[in-house]
Amino acid sequence: MRADRLLSLLLLLQNQGKMSSRELAEKLEVSERTIFRDMEALSAAGIPVYAERGSGGGWSLTEGYRTRLTGMKAEEIATLLIANDSALLSDLGMSSEYDSAFQKLLAASPASMRHETERVRQRIHIDGAGWHRSAEQLPHLPLVQEAVWEERKLRIRYRRDDRIAERLIHPLGLVAKGSIWYAVAEAEGELRTYRISRLLDAELSEEHFTRPASFDLAGYWEQSLKEFTAKLPRYPAKIKIREPEFHRFSRERFVKVRNLSEAVNGWVEADTEFNTLESAIGILLGYGSSVYVLAPEELRLGLIAVTREILELYDNKANKEL
Repeated sequence: MRADRLLSLLLLLQNQGKMSSRELAEKLEVSERTIFRDMEALSAAGIPVYAERGSGGGWSLTEGYRTRLTGMKAEEIATLLIANDSALLSDLGMSSEYDSAFQKLLAASPASMRHETERVRQRIHIDGAGWHRSAEQLPHLPLVQEAVWEERKLRIRYRRDDRIAERLIHPLGLVAKGSIWYAVAEAEGELRTYRISRLLDAELSEEHFTRPASFDLAGYWEQSLKEFTAKLPRYPAKIKIREPEFHRFSRERFVKVRNLSEAVNGWVEADTEFNTLESAIGILLGYGSSVYVLAPEELRLGLIAVTREILELYDNKANKEL
């Protein structure tokens, strides 16, 4: 395990440049003291690693040093295979490039490793698109992708609520949320997110822009999701639900479950949080008699009212009028 960690340390410094003890410790999930001991071991082995002290300091390799210890284990190659999302690569026009790169990697690996990787390929397949792959049209995705790679400004027209807006943007990155594509860009001095399918037109400018050195795409997206979630409306409710149905209920996309009680006579109580009264009614109706609303009263009355409407719809007299 330590040998693997030392190699990981060496490759991190080679690929990322200067890194602090804290950054390395978080990346490798060890203590900073362990990082110091590992650095001493690397230095004793003749690796030209050195430390810079101060607020901007960290660990670095001597400029120009490159290690040849880049061999990959079968498990590491397998993770690349499993992580491949063929649908998203197809959207980007990179499917053939991925296959080619993977075959080259295998060709450079020992026969035993190729055999193990093929076993993984035949036993694990992850379809990232899921059952409800978006049918959104993405005619402008290749142009946005080109603008991102080449750091060129992009003029866009897009649907924004009930109007059409125009912007000159600096596209910094692409994000796939499930099968939905977004462009993260700087526009009018602010970072903004644009859904690619809402673009009505896109024109690539000859003018380049300077990408902010401190911008981190993954960090920005994670923070955006937190802010978006925090702004969503909340509708609290207390329910009882049959224990066999609770697992499915807890995985509902627009439901949060808090303070779950122990099961009593096959029922569990839970404090829940929906987005709105309407969405709560819609979701709970899907569980029929397996769920009972304890509070609030307006949610109970709403479910009763909709249930009565359904009964009336299926009444014989009502059926004849359809």
